[in-house]
Amino acid sequence: MGWLGLRRARGTASDGGYPPPDPGGPRDLAREARYELAASITSFLVDNDLEVSPTNLLIAHGAFSGCNPRLAQLIVARAQSPQGITQKWLDELEEQESGQPDRAELDKLMTRLEANLDAFHANTKQARSATSDYGVELEQHVSDLEQLQKTGRIVSSLADLAKVMLERTRKAEEDMRKSEDEAKALRRSLDRARRDAELDYLTGLPNRRAFENLLDRHYREARAALEPLSVAFCDIDEFKKVNDTHGHDAGDRVIKAIADTLARISDDKCHVARHGGEEFVMLFRGLTPTEAAQKLDDAREALADRRLINRKTDEPFGQITFSGGVADVFGYGDARAALKAADAALYKAKTSGRNCIRIADPA
Repeated sequence: MGWLGLRRARGTASDGGYPPPDPGGPRDLAREARYELAASITSFLVDNDLEVSPTNLLIAHGAFSGCNPRLAQLIVARAQSPQGITQKWLDELEEQESGQPDRAELDKLMTRLEANLDAFHANTKQARSATSDYGVELEQHVSDLEQLQKTGRIVSSLADLAKVMLERTRKAEEDMRKSEDEAKALRRSLDRARRDAELDYLTGLPNRRAFENLLDRHYREARAALEPLSVAFCDIDEFKKVNDTHGHDAGDRVIKAIADTLARISDDKCHVARHGGEEFVMLFRGLTPTEAAQKLDDAREALADRRLINRKTDEPFGQITFSGGVADVFGYGDARAALKAADAALYKAKTSGRNCIRIADPA
């Protein structure tokens, strides 16, 4: 619990502590501080059974590095409360906190990098083309000079000099070609990183960040086309019991099974994403809340009829179900208000017995 201010005893890398400074030399305070920070972040994630995800690492770093004192106070207060720290609470905290600008800054950085790559690619391509044209002309001049070598030593020396220049030109052209290939490879890596940043590592579904982008785009398009648009929240019922009884690996397989169930009803106008923990969010383009609720209810029934087995132990999970809440996006002031309404409808579904779908009341 070093992250709450209770320092661990210094030890070796094998016992979980950070290595002590070399007794024969000066204390490396910077290195010692990094070990302290790494140990605090690790302890925070492990002690609270949290996912080792980029978002959780950013939150932990902001709190324990001193960059965000307010965040640290919220985490300490929550840790001392009866509810404790959970992944769901941390997801909600991350959404409320001003850590979102970090993602915005990342997007800006990636955009700037993309623009620089475009400019670099264009410049190297243009330079390589000019170098190639120059090389062709120089090669012709070399050939002409060689034909005139008999006219004297000066012309011969010029021919030798031109050969050296031609060789250097070819080398420059080859270096530019390699630079252009490296720029293309970097762009592919950048595109892959952008895709990975919007995918949930466990289910392969879009994550909350990707869903918010989808919601904004479909909101504008559906409003312009006068089409209905509905959103839904889904949450696995009594998921903590699955984790407590079968372990977190089995819990991950249950999350994956429900993700697959919801993915089967998705198409070009129906999108599903993992919102965090055991919660999913869906967008239904062209469907009213009643139609969207029916489609979601069919998926719920199909899952409830299945009997899942823990393949590692051959023990049955029992009946696995989920609850859902649906809201009309255009029935509220904006898309974010509709999401809150769907979340409130999900809460009603949970409190009314679970394993059901509820539609949010109109605003």
